[in-house]
Formats: sequence, structure tokens, C-alpha cells
Amino acid sequence: MLSLALPAAAQTKESVSGTTVARVLNTLAADDMQGRGTGQPGGDAKAAQFLAGEFARIGLQPLPGLAGFEQAFTAYQSKPGPVNAILNGRPLVPGQVLVVSGQPGLTWLSEDAQPTKVVVVGPETSERRKMYELLNPKANTLVFVDTAHTKAFNQLAGHIEGGLMSAERPGPYSTVFVLTTAPATSTYRISASTTVQPVALRNLVGVLPGRNPKRAQEFVVFSGHYDHLGILKAVAGDSIANGADDDASGTTAVVALAEYFKQKKDNARPLLFVAFAAEEKGGFGSQYFSKQLDPQQVVAMFNIEMIGKEAKFGPKTAFITGYDKSNFGPLLQENLKGTEFKFEPDPYPAQNLFYRSDNATLARLGVPAHTISTDQIPTDKLYHSVDDEVSSLDVKNMTAVISAIARSARGIVAGTQTPTRVAPEK
Repeated sequence: MLSLALPAAAQTKESVSGTTVARVLNTLAADDMQGRGTGQPGGDAKAAQFLAGEFARIGLQPLPGLAGFEQAFTAYQSKPGPVNAILNGRPLVPGQVLVVSGQPGLTWLSEDAQPTKVVVVGPETSERRKMYELLNPKANTLVFVDTAHTKAFNQLAGHIEGGLMSAERPGPYSTVFVLTTAPATSTYRISASTTVQPVALRNLVGVLPGRNPKRAQEFVVFSGHYDHLGILKAVAGDSIANGADDDASGTTAVVALAEYFKQKKDNARPLLFVAFAAEEKGGFGSQYFSKQLDPQQVVAMFNIEMIGKEAKFGPKTAFITGYDKSNFGPLLQENLKGTEFKFEPDPYPAQNLFYRSDNATLARLGVPAHTISTDQIPTDKLYHSVDDEVSSLDVKNMTAVISAIARSARGIVAGTQTPTRVAPEK
């Protein structure tokens, strides 16, 4: 175990349990969790079982309508098989061709009576968005991607080869990406196969009922995602993407906060503690969860993502995404008066972090749903790697962050503070 935030004798009513933080973090990020990969054998199911046990230990209740803490749902994963492609009489090498498809097999010939639609992604940076827009094909499309986008193409290849996930079964259409300078005229012959399989997923949801019946429909959500990348290509003999910071740290915070507020016994509003599935695959857990709620009844969402390392502002700081979209941040800081801790606005606006985590779905519906983080993401060399291990984290500072979240939330939890709404997307 790593050093804790406070010795047991020094724990206060405003502190979460350092013992719980260290235990949960080390359990979720252990090698036997196999990187908690969505759709991979073992890890995510084992993590879900562990988290359900933690919610039961704390004394949370299942979400009304559920028999237990698991909120089960189904998504669909598409994995490409072998591809054979010939362009202008020349066979293409595997690294030149990517296939996204809802069809078990495809055979395209340029001389077909109804040739496939052709799209060209030119060399300009602004053209790159076309690739991502065509990842959910609505028609059969052949895409020539200029070699200026080789790096983005290779990144997309890793994403596709790992299995694309969708909330609904994919339609009977395909997109084939070819990395090449688009020929003025082209003949082609392409054949490929794809496997589409349903994947059983589960969020973990625990409820701490509110103590004021008048506020029974004013929910406060504390969340993090428990999935990571699973097993990757081995680096120096290590193939397990443990995801200690991403996002075992945030999920640990959810458990520690549940324990904290259960012991405080002063929440006027009902609190929902959620560990989301499949964030790394596209936020499918939070999307499903959000559809089960009336967003007008959610007064705030504290989404916690990657709090294991010191923020760029120094120790005892964290940042809040979308800081200017509601008064959520200022309310939290108001409750930290007299402490050394400081919440800062997101210092990385170019990263668009507000819409890249599990807060995004509810935020788009008008909920003051924000992510709290400390990660220096532009320079984080351990992000999405096998080296995101517990040993790389500052658990003492992480525990201080969780304690600050607990203290800063007290007005919202008590029903004396209500953040302004986020402007919903139309």
C-alpha cells in the first residue's frame, strides 16, 4: 500500500478515509483486473463485482427498479476480419486499408452497376473530420485518405482494430478507408469480413436516499468510469493497461465519497454513486444511465476523472471542466473557504475536455454536470499506456482532492445550494 493522506487518528469529519482510498485504488488497478477492458474476458466483470460489494458494504441501496447495483444493458462491438484490396491493379498492404462495417462480408468492384460512393479526404487539417464522421456508415462509402493524415489514420486503425462499439446494432453499410493520394481515376476490387457481436455491459449504481422528502426528486450524481483499455501490445514484457489514474482514481473517489456521505448522515438530497462502463469505447455507460433519468431532476453531477497526479497548479488543486458554463465551480470553491485547496478553471480548453468524459451526456441536456480532474493531459506520457500504474500516482494528494470534493459538495448535498443550469444543446 502507498502512503495515505492522513494517519487514522487524524481523520476528521471533513476527510474521506485514506485507508479506503488506498485499498480500492490498489484493487481496481491490480494486474488481476486485466486492465478492466470492455468486451475482454474477465477484468471488467471482476471490477463490477468488486464495486457492487463495496456499495453493499457501505450500505447503499439499488436504484429503484433494479434488484441489485448492476444496471445492465447491451451494446454491439464490430471487429474487422481479413481485408483484400486492389487499387488500379496494385494490391494494397494491410496498413493502407481500414474497414468499418455492419455487414458480415462485402465485395466491391469498381465496375459494379451501382458503384460505391467515393469520398476524398484532402491533405488539409480541416479535412480530417470527414474520417470520424464516416465511422458510423449510413451508406457504402470508399474513402481515399491523403497520406498527409498518416498519423491520424494509424491512430484510427488502432481504434477500429480494437473493436468499434455502438449502442444499436450497426446497419448493413460499410466504410472502407484507403490511405493513398486519391487517383484521378481508379479501379478497385475490395473484399472484407466483419464480426458484430452483442456485448453485455453494466454500470454500478448505488443510492443514498435523501433525508428531506421535499427534495426527493433532486438528485446529485457522483461518478467515474471503471473501465480501461484491458490488454495491449506488450511493452518491456508488460501488456496490462492497469488504468490506475484513468480512471481507477475517479472510481475510487466515488466509493470513498459514498462511504463519507453515508457516515455523515446529513444529505437532504438523494445521492447517486455511479461507476460507468465503456467510457473508453465512447461513453456508452453514461449515455445509457442518462436515458434512465429525467435530467430536470438532476441538480448536479460531480464526474471525477484522473485525479491521481498533481495538477499543473500544484498540490491541493484540481480543475473543473466547463467552469464558465454554470456557477458549479464558484459554489464548490465557496465551501472551501478557510482551506488551502483551490478549484481552477480547465487550463486545457483546446482539448475540449468538457465533452470528452461521462459528464457530457447530461451536460448536453442542461444539467450542471462537470468533470473534476488533475491530469496534465497534454504532457501525460503515461496516458493510455501500460505504465499507468499505482506507483506513478501521488495517493496522498489524490486523497486530499477527494476530501476537497466532499467538503465542496456539502451545500449541494444539503440542499442549500443549487448550481445554475448549463445551456442545453439543441
